[in-house]
Amino acid sequence: MRSARTAPTLVALGLTAVLAGSTAVAQQPYTTWRSYGGGAHSSQYSALKQIDKSNVNQLEVAWTFPVGERGYTFNPVVIDRTMYVAARDNEIVALDAATGKELWSHPNDGPVSARGMNYWQNAGGSDRRLLYLAAGFLTAIDASTGKSIDNFGDHGRVDLRDALKSDGWDTTNVRPLVTSNPGRVFENLVIVSLPAQGAGYKSTPGDVTAWDVQTGKLRWIFHSVPHPGEFGYDTWPKDAYKTAGGVHNWSELTVDEANGIAFIPFGTARYDFFGGNRAGDNLFGNSLVALDARTGKRLWHRQLVHHDLWDFDLPQAPKLLTIHQNGRARDVVAQATKHGFLFVFDRKSGEPIWPIEERAVPASDLPGEHASPTQPYPTKPAPFAVQSFTERDINPFLPKDEQDLMRDRLRTSRNDGLFTPPSLQGSISMPGHNGGANWASSAVDPVNGEFYVVSKNLPVMLRAELSNDEPSARTIVGKVVTAEQAAAAMTEAKTAAAKGPVRYQVPYDFLRSPKSGLTAIAPPWSHITAYDLNTGEIKWRVPDGSTPGPGFPADSGAHFPRGAPLVTAGGLVFVATAQDRQLRAYDRATGKVVWSKELPGGSEGIPATYEIDGRQYLALAVAAGNGLFPPTLETGQPPAQRAYVVFALPKR
Repeated sequence: MRSARTAPTLVALGLTAVLAGSTAVAQQPYTTWRSYGGGAHSSQYSALKQIDKSNVNQLEVAWTFPVGERGYTFNPVVIDRTMYVAARDNEIVALDAATGKELWSHPNDGPVSARGMNYWQNAGGSDRRLLYLAAGFLTAIDASTGKSIDNFGDHGRVDLRDALKSDGWDTTNVRPLVTSNPGRVFENLVIVSLPAQGAGYKSTPGDVTAWDVQTGKLRWIFHSVPHPGEFGYDTWPKDAYKTAGGVHNWSELTVDEANGIAFIPFGTARYDFFGGNRAGDNLFGNSLVALDARTGKRLWHRQLVHHDLWDFDLPQAPKLLTIHQNGRARDVVAQATKHGFLFVFDRKSGEPIWPIEERAVPASDLPGEHASPTQPYPTKPAPFAVQSFTERDINPFLPKDEQDLMRDRLRTSRNDGLFTPPSLQGSISMPGHNGGANWASSAVDPVNGEFYVVSKNLPVMLRAELSNDEPSARTIVGKVVTAEQAAAAMTEAKTAAAKGPVRYQVPYDFLRSPKSGLTAIAPPWSHITAYDLNTGEIKWRVPDGSTPGPGFPADSGAHFPRGAPLVTAGGLVFVATAQDRQLRAYDRATGKVVWSKELPGGSEGIPATYEIDGRQYLALAVAAGNGLFPPTLETGQPPAQRAYVVFALPKR
């Protein structure tokens, strides 16, 4: 029975509330920005409230710092009076956080983790370290000088492949494990998720590891694909752990420091769009897993997609909130997903706050597939993303011939709802594996139980092709498969499956114009949704900015946004959008824009806020790359300038 296979194991935690050990500081909660996303809690929230609805329109640029020609989404970290950023050619740069003056820089051999870094200090503050990932190495440098810490690992670096070696992997042909997930510091550990190398059927495992922040020694490993004797082993074919890959926490993770719990949102098992090689539910794929942060022991788990065929991995950090129900406070963890659902659980037990139903979903007709007959649907809150795409939703701004082509593709494809499996004739996936929520796209007020999420609408076509080759990233733009072609492909697939195991490639096509890059769906192309999780109700939902273009409405929403929200106690939600180069402040109560500012370039990633000498600052990377979507619209904008831009109210 499904309920027996997927119910969380309720483990008595027996944990006492503790401060974050050596990282504890004598400051008010949520008033610093000492690691990526504001802290190990990943809240993207600040209790600072000097900037509020009454004065936000007075914000002015306090200082800027150019980053060079590279694009950056890096979230600044501020320790006392120093800001740390990634800039130029993969350097870590220390700046005076009040003036932007450069203090020192540290070069790195290879790419720095794109999203941010972590900070640790010992009890007396005499040992202060920045910990981040660069070119597949966990790296530690002195936060005061920028010099490598030689007694950490091998002269300041640890090769993440050492974790694979400790598990018996031959890493001779394994490239450095490069990831954008910056990990999290907890007490004297830095918790890092290994990236799954390879997007096809062959891949390294995406295990979670913990390393000693002082020595760099490996302290524990949690296997994302269970080994013999471990919970979940029976949800895979026998000995799958030897070859199965994926199931990686590529995005972000969160640590509940008071309870010593690491919350890990895992990704999809390989291959992302076909699971004939992995019969079963495939734990811990697409699962929120609570681990004892000190030991790596599993406390509870919830799988939010069974036997994933859509690349619906869990794309962002779980959020920690306290909600109030029936007169009592309850600590919860909330997980937003690519497919547009928000799941909310009791933080210690894993019990759903609102019932989750296993509902029947469309069956796969691919010979050799093992699709799950049901999938989890939360009964509350309501979805935040658009979850269907039909002819009536076609973008009216596409040329008529492209609208007609889109209608033909819809009429010849499978389109049976949210969990339509990939097929030989092509299947519609909406919001698609790059739609819904993505990394960093939600923020919370952890005290008042409010949740804010940015989501995008991006329909995708998934069409399977019989092949023994490793899947490639090629797309199938504009191709219509006739009924006769689909029938012939089915006959071939059945014949092959009768002889033994089969493999498919599933080239995906973001349904969009081959000329302009415009998505096939009508605007708004993205939204911001606000929830009150005390009640589970949506407070408001508005388009996320706009996209410059001929005749587009002002509330079109950004195309393919990657700007993340920042929530403040000043009653504001700050979100930047890249194509229209705007930073907006939304009223938390209504969703109305109360202030906007044109930026010198596109901004993607998380804003940061901090206070120095009684003055609140707002900082963000205005350094988006060249891959803005859609790429060919004429906007009339001047060339972008890439810099960290810092705002503040005028000095009193």
